[in-house]
Amino acid sequence: MKIFVYKTLFVFVCIFLLFQLTVGMKIKQFNNDFQNLKSKDNVESIKNKLRDELKNAISKESYLSPDDAKLINEFINKIKKELSEQK
Repeated sequence: MKIFVYKTLFVFVCIFLLFQLTVGMKIKQFNNDFQNLKSKDNVESIKNKLRDELKNAISKESYLSPDDAKLINEFINKIKKELSEQK
């Protein structure tokens, strides 16, 4: 009976360590990344990047290629048709 308890404890410790070394590390990494995104400096940096991208987009003459515009137009028309059928 004593050997069974030791083996069981050993298996649970091994499983716990394996979990911490795989999934636990990823959870900790995501948590750290999220905390970094919430910092005031990073928020300002992200806002500045968005402003720059918006300025670049405004300066372009056309946003979409003709093929992309055609696909989006067909998709929107299909959605409009489905919505009008629902009434």
